[in-house]
Amino acid sequence: MSITRREFLGCITTGAVLGTFGKMSFGKQEQKPNVLFIMSDDHCSQAVGAYGGRLAKLNPTPTIDKLAKEGMLFENAFCTNSICSPSRACILTGQYAHTNGAYDLRGGIEAKNQYLAIEMKKAGYHTAMIGKWHLKEEPGAFDYYCVLRGQGNYFNPLFRTQGDEQWPKNTVKYNGMHSSDAITDITLKWLGQGWDRDKPFFLMHHYKAPHDMFKYAPRYEDYLADIDIPEPENLWKQPKFGSIATRGDNDELLPYIGTSIGRRNPRRNYTQYYKINKSLSDDDAKREAYNEYMKHYLRCVKGVDDNLKRLFAYLETIGQLDNTVIIYTGDQGFMLGEHDYMDKRWMYEESMRMPFLVRYPKAVKAGSRTDAIVENVDYGPTMLGFAGVRTPGYMQGKSFYDICVSGKEPKDWKKEAYYRYWMHMAHHDNPGHVGIRTKDHKLILYYGCSYEGENQTPPGWELYDLKNDPGEVVNQYDNPKYDKVVKDLKRRLKKLRKRVGDTGKDFPKVEKVIDEFWDYDNDARKKAVQISHEYLRKKK
Repeated sequence: MSITRREFLGCITTGAVLGTFGKMSFGKQEQKPNVLFIMSDDHCSQAVGAYGGRLAKLNPTPTIDKLAKEGMLFENAFCTNSICSPSRACILTGQYAHTNGAYDLRGGIEAKNQYLAIEMKKAGYHTAMIGKWHLKEEPGAFDYYCVLRGQGNYFNPLFRTQGDEQWPKNTVKYNGMHSSDAITDITLKWLGQGWDRDKPFFLMHHYKAPHDMFKYAPRYEDYLADIDIPEPENLWKQPKFGSIATRGDNDELLPYIGTSIGRRNPRRNYTQYYKINKSLSDDDAKREAYNEYMKHYLRCVKGVDDNLKRLFAYLETIGQLDNTVIIYTGDQGFMLGEHDYMDKRWMYEESMRMPFLVRYPKAVKAGSRTDAIVENVDYGPTMLGFAGVRTPGYMQGKSFYDICVSGKEPKDWKKEAYYRYWMHMAHHDNPGHVGIRTKDHKLILYYGCSYEGENQTPPGWELYDLKNDPGEVVNQYDNPKYDKVVKDLKRRLKKLRKRVGDTGKDFPKVEKVIDEFWDYDNDARKKAVQISHEYLRKKK
């Protein structure tokens, strides 16, 4: 079902330049490339075929994979906080959460601080934001917007847009449509009727899919129906994974920390969501829930990929495909059964890593790859780099435009990524934590408390050797062979926190807990055990 002209005009900025759909004239926009930033919600790298993970043989993303074949794939792109609103705020501002103030899902960015849109407009771009926004405040810095209300619905989606009344009262609904189809239709109509063709466009095109609860368009009902989805090994076996912080003393908190695929977490797991037969054994129920979960997820991914095929075909039709910098990413990673976890939030690889692909044949070599570490705070500066704009001083991120066009990582480029998850034990039972990720190792401190230092879970450290243990199933923190690595990474983490400005001044009670468990001596370990027992008593 296509949206009507009346519906679309209700979703167009008053006074926007309208033309005839498909009959285009182009002017000054060819002086600079268009910039198309595509972001799906919770689309992780292991569900992108080009990344070569266990799902690649299912060919889930042929359109997205083509971007990798014709452009550059980033192997080490990371979010600084694996949750929707904070990640979007980092991209829009070029700042870390502790700077832009969007620590959690309550975060919003006022129009005056929507820096990426502001800078692109100053550079002569016609700016638009279409799809999932999830930042509460009006996207007022954009010339045009049509964004989902809040999280948005998969079906019959309602969008907020400009109009006669003040935000958020102007809305338009697309009855009978799936959100991925509606978002693509809106973008196609804006390109045909709303884009001021005397300017290059900067378009943020954001899908709700594949965010849970994974509602796909009916046409995908048979997709993967008779396929057993490949499983991650650590869905089942990982005896040396985690720490007292994620398992409790002698595993006593396993039912309460981290929501699950199987029945481990009785409060929230996918055997409940998909109403798996209660008479099945725990293992059989987990396997059935995993397959249902993955098929729903991948059907949503298929809808995104097919809609991108439509979008790219249109850009080619109007002669703008090769004049457009196309970036594809997810707003963070996602756990697809790894460690028996659902959702994101964790600093573990599948949650922290973001897919990131760039296609621009005029400057980016086809089929190139890089293992340079980049963070989502760097995305905005990089897009500005393609627009010929220097990174403003108020942005903390750095442009990796030169890496895109040269294929080489500069010697002075960053050697580590910073991570901070603030929403302690909210929604999916993830403890608050902070950490550092290099190309070879990852060090995590689970400090385990709320903003006010309350609802404490046992603090603990985890170290993973990413070269020898890419699945992160063996915590090496207490292995004497890694003593020097731990000492070095703690030093670097302290230095990194200072460099990015995460001083803890906004939440001093959290910082007090971090300081108390930083050295993790015998007294700290004993206290962690005590906290574990106390938390268990509260849960029973």
